[in-house]
Amino acid sequence: MTLGSAPTLDDVAREANVSRSTASRAINGGDRVSPEAQAAVDAAVARLGYTPNRAARSLVTRRTDSIALVVPEPDTMMLTDPFLTGVLRGVTDGIAGTDLQLVLLLNRVDEAPGRIARYLGSGHVDGAIIASAHERHQLEAALTRSHLPAVFVGRPFGEMSHHFVDVDNVEGSRLATQRLVERGCRRIGTVTGPQDMSAGIDRLHGFRETLAAAGLPSEAVAHGDFTAVGGGEAAARLLDEHPDLDGIFAASDLMAEGVLRTLHSRGKRVPDDVAVVGFDDLGVAQHTTPRLTTVHNPVVATTMAATATLLGLLAGAPVPAAPQIFTPYLVEGESA
Repeated sequence: MTLGSAPTLDDVAREANVSRSTASRAINGGDRVSPEAQAAVDAAVARLGYTPNRAARSLVTRRTDSIALVVPEPDTMMLTDPFLTGVLRGVTDGIAGTDLQLVLLLNRVDEAPGRIARYLGSGHVDGAIIASAHERHQLEAALTRSHLPAVFVGRPFGEMSHHFVDVDNVEGSRLATQRLVERGCRRIGTVTGPQDMSAGIDRLHGFRETLAAAGLPSEAVAHGDFTAVGGGEAAARLLDEHPDLDGIFAASDLMAEGVLRTLHSRGKRVPDDVAVVGFDDLGVAQHTTPRLTTVHNPVVATTMAATATLLGLLAGAPVPAAPQIFTPYLVEGESA
């Protein structure tokens, strides 16, 4: 090794007094290495400060040392949606202390279907975490065909054999709707999430189930898209069709923010004329006027649990076979 140059595999082999091929297998996790040779190579690596070449390592281990975070949404949502930023934080916290690299896969605007599925099936990553999945993307079937280890943040569609971690969305929407019922609201509507997403479906189910139990009508429904703009537009449709509404459950805090703006523009006082409850508690609720009553969704914790499950799958360790479901709770604000 010349002065100032980075140590090479040959330098490690000479330092450990083993062949180059033995040094390579010891460094890259191959088999057929005696305990004595392994210890000698480990000591040589430490003394020389050798860093393995990732490409060479992958040839031996057939591993890329990278995982994908799949968010099949436009990049603009990744930058503005607190749920998605919470997911990203949960994954990065979950792989802290490992050598894994994170690959972020987003949907491109107007892209042809199947790009993400093809990438996942082509051996570029060792595993994947999927968040904000839509039924139309059919990622569950693609992952089943590829046999790639994967964990969903949110209940997947159809392919229930996949591991997933989620919050109890039905219970969370029940808490939100029940809060409006207990306040005395009798004409309650909802702005839903997309109905090709399990969270959107489950939160609408909890809303309807709670109103049915209270003997109240549940036909005041407008579909949103988990954005503030979409929430405001859905609220306008709700008020046009049901001008006597006195309560609204918005299936995300971003949509609730849009609902509040629409109510203000219509001269409706919150909560005096119309009470509002959101869902997520990821920072938006603390900055609305009035401060939003919402349901806590432990996104970072659920995503860290999903990441831990994926790491277990990659290591061949036992992982929970049943879905991991986190319990939501109501966070009181001033809007309900």
